[in-house]
Amino acid sequence: MYAYIKGRLEEIADDAVVVEAGGIGYNIKVSTATTELLPSIGNEVKIYTYTLVREDAFSLFGFLQRDDLEIFKKLITVSGIGPKGGLAILSVMSADALRFAVMAGDAKAIAKAPGIGAKTAERVILELRDKISLEDTLKGLGMPEGASRADNGVQGGENQMRREAIEALVALGYSASDATAAVKKVELFEETTSEMILKLALKHMF
Repeated sequence: MYAYIKGRLEEIADDAVVVEAGGIGYNIKVSTATTELLPSIGNEVKIYTYTLVREDAFSLFGFLQRDDLEIFKKLITVSGIGPKGGLAILSVMSADALRFAVMAGDAKAIAKAPGIGAKTAERVILELRDKISLEDTLKGLGMPEGASRADNGVQGGENQMRREAIEALVALGYSASDATAAVKKVELFEETTSEMILKLALKHMF
């Protein structure tokens, strides 16, 4: 219903914020990780939202990054994980960390979220494994909003080199999760090649 709400930040609570836009104060449920990244009260903020409509409730759930919203939408498709559980998981791990955990089958990392037990964490992995791909994880390496087409071409080449390095690490026996995390730590320069990325990433594997 609402793609995002942009306005003045009026209130911050542990699990919700109030944003005034167009003379209306919107109460938006957020994760604790989101509250830690918010600006001070009185500043303008843009929050991407998910609208939950039920017979007895009309609720907004918000995120500072569109990527967090998208992973939240995937999370709440898991049986037993409602919006509250989705926020709990994203309170203890970022969207990228969740993708890594799903790809690596790391239920313990997901189960650290309050209210999420081991069986529920395993169900998250089982049901999201086919919905989260290496491409999804590489989104964090992509072109930022507002970048030019020229920038996109350069970024596309960098993404391809990173992808090749990840595939090489996976071929060497490393998990997609560990490989992706290691490659993301490598800083790229104009002269960087796929082989150089691979060698530098290997240093992060130990």
